[in-house]
Amino acid sequence: MSAQNARITVVYYSSTGNVHRLAEAVVDGAADAGAEVRLRRVPELAPAEVVEADPAWRAHLDATAHVPEPSLDDLRWANGYAFGTPTRFGNVAAQLRQFLDTTSGPWQAGELADKPATGFTGSYEEHGGQESTLLSLYNTFFHWGAVVVPTGYVDYEVVHRAGGNPYGVSQVEERAAVDADYAKAVLTAARYQGGRLAAFAGTLAAARP
Repeated sequence: MSAQNARITVVYYSSTGNVHRLAEAVVDGAADAGAEVRLRRVPELAPAEVVEADPAWRAHLDATAHVPEPSLDDLRWANGYAFGTPTRFGNVAAQLRQFLDTTSGPWQAGELADKPATGFTGSYEEHGGQESTLLSLYNTFFHWGAVVVPTGYVDYEVVHRAGGNPYGVSQVEERAAVDADYAKAVLTAARYQGGRLAAFAGTLAAARP
């Protein structure tokens, strides 16, 4: 498969930076494969007093203020999508969910159909709901008529070293904070996921009339 002509939009939400790092790795993987890539961060919805109570949250919000917010035109432009979210009680974070809930216009127009899409996530605990979060995210892709592209075990060693999640890259934040080799393996897997998505996007784009 070839990533030539692939245009990838990576949309994510991150409160303190863990999912942001995954998003950047997905971008790097897609770009290294030859895709044109846009990185977009959805707006923060949490009340200011909640953000201010967590210095890491405030610092990350300030540090990523330069990352553009996504628009529906970013989705129309792309021929492949990656969405990233932390787990929130085993589900997609409200900040990303709100953006997804604005997509009914391009969905009804068929502008999101037949494009490959994938997801990535992270949680503090190993069993913090990573798989259910990705499966919930993929429900949206099914409604769009998108083509879900999981990591699978296509490159078993890369996926295995990152924790072995075949649904999409997922980081255990508690482990990543103390295990540098694991943290590196997760980012390697995220770059792999970005490259795999770009290859599908380029191949499908070339097959369209």
